[in-house]
Amino acid sequence: MGCVYSKKVRRSPGYEEPALLASETPFTVSEVEALYELFKKLSSSIINDGLIHKEEFQLALFKNSNRRNLFADRVFDLFDVKRNGVIEFGEFVRSLGIFHPNAPIADKVAFAFKLYDLRQTGYIEREELKEMVLALLNESDLTLSEDVVETIVNKVGIMHCYLCIHCVPSYIHHNCSLLSICRHSMRQIPMVMEGLIQKSGKNLFLEIHL
Repeated sequence: MGCVYSKKVRRSPGYEEPALLASETPFTVSEVEALYELFKKLSSSIINDGLIHKEEFQLALFKNSNRRNLFADRVFDLFDVKRNGVIEFGEFVRSLGIFHPNAPIADKVAFAFKLYDLRQTGYIEREELKEMVLALLNESDLTLSEDVVETIVNKVGIMHCYLCIHCVPSYIHHNCSLLSICRHSMRQIPMVMEGLIQKSGKNLFLEIHL
């Protein structure tokens, strides 16, 4: 009597079935499968443990794992839903779902708000906006004088007060400066991820509309 051996497929810690993730996000099953291939690539770029560490996330965004940036830190923190210092596959897919063309606008606005709410108070303060503007300039390798940075922040119109989440939808559509800043910062993530996916021979379309 012969023995039958079955090769068990090794999955990443926190792996969730594509069908389940497709039912909870705008992605199709095939798109989730393509994202898993990308996830495996990112999660083994430095530490081969099936989880995306902050250094690996920074390496994907900036091609440099040692380059610290507030923007990258904030995005990583938002992807790391469980707050355990790593990004699991389910967190990765659900977070990227925000950038899908069919994702609700309210979800996109909420993500952008959390990105700028550095102290997690439920409000975006002027100083928080300034910190993010400086981080985006640093990410783009741009150096501007303090006066120019202050001018950019002042054009947004928050001035010495703050902006709450309930005000964002109407405020952002009537404020070109804030809209421009949000679009620039939010577009960086899907552009990088899309490029990595295309390199792996897969097709997936991510974008951000505000």
